[in-house]
Amino acid sequence: MSDPEDGAGRDGPSDDAADDDPFHYPVADPSENEPATTADSTDDEPATDDEPVADDPSREPVRRAENGFTGEPPGRDRPAESEQRGGLTGFLTADSGAAVYLRDVFTSVAAVLLVGALLFGVSGIWPPMVAVESGSMEPNMNVGDLVFVVDNERFVPDDAVAHEGETTGVVPADVAAEVNHKEFGEHGDVIVFMPDGSERQTPVIHRAMLFVEEGENWYDRADQGAVGSADDCDELDYCPAPHAGFITKGDNEQSNSNYDQVSGLSGPVHPDWVVGTAEVKIPYLGYVRLMFSNQMVAPMDSGPVTQPTAAAAGPGETTAGAAAAPGARNVRPVA
Repeated sequence: MSDPEDGAGRDGPSDDAADDDPFHYPVADPSENEPATTADSTDDEPATDDEPVADDPSREPVRRAENGFTGEPPGRDRPAESEQRGGLTGFLTADSGAAVYLRDVFTSVAAVLLVGALLFGVSGIWPPMVAVESGSMEPNMNVGDLVFVVDNERFVPDDAVAHEGETTGVVPADVAAEVNHKEFGEHGDVIVFMPDGSERQTPVIHRAMLFVEEGENWYDRADQGAVGSADDCDELDYCPAPHAGFITKGDNEQSNSNYDQVSGLSGPVHPDWVVGTAEVKIPYLGYVRLMFSNQMVAPMDSGPVTQPTAAAAGPGETTAGAAAAPGARNVRPVA
């Protein structure tokens, strides 16, 4: 028979002895922690969801969402909003760079064009404004005034005179006095016209005083203080009238005491020569236009001007010995 004590000595300490040994530690079986494998397992088997996959680009959005990032990944600068927006939206909402400057220029030009279109819609002529460059209409209009002009056939007054069955759209001073029609402080419409119908000359802004018919002896209807030294019609260049038109005059009694048809500025202003009637003036704004034209103050006497006569000269021709015409250079169109 075997000795129990010998068996214990050969097989190692018993369980009871192990429990009593304070220095005894159980030894784990390595085979218990090994994963189960099958014969079909290969190295290409995809990893389970519990295993991390390193450097997998497809999981980048998932990792960003798990970490609380919804924009660009850490370490990459996000583009500015103006860079993200393109086209018209980006141009209109940009707050820096060349787009802001271009947008300001564009809006300024658009505003000017819009105002010009509105003024043209009311005026009916282009340009609708002129800058006064001489003092021939003082004190009612001064150098540097900006004057808004309307087509004389656009808003026709009831008292406007007619020619050949059609209205001229202008109320001259003699008719205006009867109905108390005043413009810019005095009776009669203020008109812008081309002297002798010439587009090469600077337009003039003066007051319409009379309307005369072709061949009319208008001396007796005239203000005797505005015919110079003439004692009758024969001493006036344009009497009898070579054609129908307006007798005009500046309001300045010192420099323009005579009619334009006496001083030699123009023949009777035919209705076709009238550009429009002055309606509103804005002081000083006309200086901007005058500065660009280098004509801050036009001289009252600008040299010889065209002066057609009934016998020897037609519109636009020069008559020898023509006198200098006060206010011959009177307004600058604002375009």
